[in-house]
Amino acid sequence: MAQSTYENVCYRTQQRDELVALKNMKTGEIGKSFGCTYEGSTIQVRLLNGELDSWEWNDCTEVESTSH
Repeated sequence: MAQSTYENVCYRTQQRDELVALKNMKTGEIGKSFGCTYEGSTIQVRLLNGELDSWEWNDCTEVESTSH
């Protein structure tokens, strides 16, 4: 994910309360954003199984939203 895309995802997540569907390119996991940490350049996600995780922005890509 490009830096500008990361900033856009964080804006949508934190200012518009959107849950952005993301895929972790390293692990293949899919989750929805619920927060961002600019200091650590991470995105907090809720995985489809309900677990919480934190991913580095450059490991992520935006995907089509899932119904889960």
